[in-house]
Amino acid sequence: MSFQLRRAQRLGGASLLLLGAAATPTLAQDKPAATELPAVTVTAPSPIVRRAIVPSRTASRAKRPAPARNRERTAEAAPPAPASATPQPGVLPVVTNQFATVTVIPNEEIRRQGGGQLGDLLFSKPGITGSSFAPGASSRPIIRGLDVNRVGIVENGTNAGGASDLGEDHFVPIDPLATNQIEVVRGPAALRYGSTSIGGVVSATNNRIPDALPACAPSFQAYGLPAKAPLAAAATSPCVTAETRTAFSSVDRGVESGVLLDTGGGNFAFHADVYGRTTSDYSIPSYPYLNDQSRSVNGRQPNSATRSDGASIGGSYFFQGGYIGASITQNDSLYHIPGIDGADHNTRIDGHQTKINVKGEYHPDAAAIDTVRFWAGATDYRHNEIGLADPADPTSDGVRQTFTNKEQEIRTEVQLMPFNARFAEVTTALGFQVGHQELSAPSPDNPGTLFNGLWDPNNSTRVAAYAFNEFKFTEQTKAQIAGRIEHVELHGTTPDFPTDYLPDGTPQAGLARNPSFTPKSGSIGLLQDLPGGMVGSITAQYVERAPKAAELFSRGGHDATATFDIGNPNLTIETAKSVELGVRRATGPFRFEATVYYTHFDNFIYRRLTGVMCDGDFASCGTPGAELNQAVYSQRNANFRGGEFQSQLDVGAFHGGIWGIENQLDMVRATFTDGTNVPRIPPLRMGGGVFWRDDNWLMRINLLHAFAQNNVAVIAETPTPGYNLLKAEVSYKTKLARNWFGAREMTAGIVGNNLLNESIRNSVSYTKDEVLMPGIGVRAFANFKF
Repeated sequence: MSFQLRRAQRLGGASLLLLGAAATPTLAQDKPAATELPAVTVTAPSPIVRRAIVPSRTASRAKRPAPARNRERTAEAAPPAPASATPQPGVLPVVTNQFATVTVIPNEEIRRQGGGQLGDLLFSKPGITGSSFAPGASSRPIIRGLDVNRVGIVENGTNAGGASDLGEDHFVPIDPLATNQIEVVRGPAALRYGSTSIGGVVSATNNRIPDALPACAPSFQAYGLPAKAPLAAAATSPCVTAETRTAFSSVDRGVESGVLLDTGGGNFAFHADVYGRTTSDYSIPSYPYLNDQSRSVNGRQPNSATRSDGASIGGSYFFQGGYIGASITQNDSLYHIPGIDGADHNTRIDGHQTKINVKGEYHPDAAAIDTVRFWAGATDYRHNEIGLADPADPTSDGVRQTFTNKEQEIRTEVQLMPFNARFAEVTTALGFQVGHQELSAPSPDNPGTLFNGLWDPNNSTRVAAYAFNEFKFTEQTKAQIAGRIEHVELHGTTPDFPTDYLPDGTPQAGLARNPSFTPKSGSIGLLQDLPGGMVGSITAQYVERAPKAAELFSRGGHDATATFDIGNPNLTIETAKSVELGVRRATGPFRFEATVYYTHFDNFIYRRLTGVMCDGDFASCGTPGAELNQAVYSQRNANFRGGEFQSQLDVGAFHGGIWGIENQLDMVRATFTDGTNVPRIPPLRMGGGVFWRDDNWLMRINLLHAFAQNNVAVIAETPTPGYNLLKAEVSYKTKLARNWFGAREMTAGIVGNNLLNESIRNSVSYTKDEVLMPGIGVRAFANFKF
């Protein structure tokens, strides 16, 4: 799906919005003509792709009258503008033709902002934050207060793999350094990916499986063919494009670099990339440990260094009506876990992932089927949690816990031709998904014992089917009805804990558990064009989620998170009933999106800290001096409500460019039905800033204020103070004349983060009382395209 998007960060304050509204009457006199932007492809929101009218795919098809479904396709997916139509940087991207909010972080913004993890990159986006267990190393996105088993993470259409949903200390094996675009999808479109995406889906895309020839080769449009549904093109000479991405950061003395290569000719296209990043312990503004003042930190967060690298190679073959491609990717990461326990034991995680992806698309010459798409992926993931068994004995260093994840997935979608149902033009997409996962977490500390590791090996299989139906009543009014049904089978072993013991005091023998669930979900939405270039939407959805293996079978100590996890094999299906209303405007001098939502959960599954401390087994729970927080997976009814707002106003012309203001506001309030607070919820945040941009330059400064979070759980959660996060950036993008160096385009800049050097604690982090976010720092970056 293509949308006319304007690109920018989204930070700002409510007071600046009022200032911008007052300035609006002057725009007609002061603002230069708006810059036209090329279309940006957004792939994640829905399996229904609205495409422009294109030339017939075969001569025989051209002889037939064009079916009704082709006569009124929107112009949103028109071929990209010529390269000379360079967009101005920093314009707010607002997606208006989806049924719920879609946050887009385009390539140029990723390059400017950087970040070692998706949670770091998305930390300040409205309605989104990061878990920040180990900033820069393990930070998973949190959407509207929901994380892990309610937020899906996919790369090029398939599950990211890894083990980030099994522990907050685990890294997400998708590096922004090798990512071209990120889309955060909320609402009904998440049904495309599964019931474990109630909160939303974070979709990362790159060119590891090419869907078009490199830019230097003759485009398919040169032959009258659509870029996303290429035919066999005339033979072309091979060409090569390359890109380098490099950055340096002062706060952690970090260095990152990546090289991407694309080549192709004839019917083939190939891609390769390699990247790496290394950082030292990062600087912090003040003493990090709230409950222990006896340790030396020397101005840096102890045990926070990181190192990561990866490489990928892939290729695609283009044939009559479609393409098929594959890639293989290796991700490696070695990073330390900050916090008192992590620093004392020198805890670090050594992770490795090998992933194979296949995807393809086919446009048959058929009367009923428009497009067939498929994705397949296989992941082999393993990480070792390494540390000292005895902090006083350096010879006791070794593997304390191992996590493995072998996962396979295949998803197929068929989009049917639109047909005229008299009352509306109806487009239907059908999907089928199958996945299998095998998990293990053995512990060498207790070999051969009943409670060896966090859980015995377990596996799960899921099969799902889904359907999306879009009704186009008029050009201004559209509706969508979607549904999904899954069947999930899990196999694992857990003892009857925590209180059932045999008379001699030994734990009761483990019991095999084979639960199965059949969650069913559905949604309905309405999209309506409004006066003034605005678009309104309202959606309602009912989503059921089956418990996952960790929630059912956990039964032991987790060293890196310092918790003693207790699963509940009697958990039932979790149900979410949601309503969301939104108003958005993507064009003109004033661009904005505003959303409010309400979700009621029946049998909400959460990890409840009991306040009891444990050591290595159940019998140790409650003994003096124990070090692990007992965490029990539990269920209660809960209500989530909140909203997000962001806007950008072009105030007027200044020195050949445009200056303006931007702002944002987001909040989520989450309580159980008895009025007590759901744990680990983000605070109310609001902010604003000013910017100046032209065709080459972008300058901006923004202040984001997070209020204190005092709505905390009754047990084992502490309040979090508010903070002010000041950021500023200057970047420059230009075309280059051909020379011996060979570069044709350059983007360079400097970004300052936490310029007030505030002591920032993230309310959603389990380690917030021991881990501060990085202090004042400057990031310098330079990207070259060849």
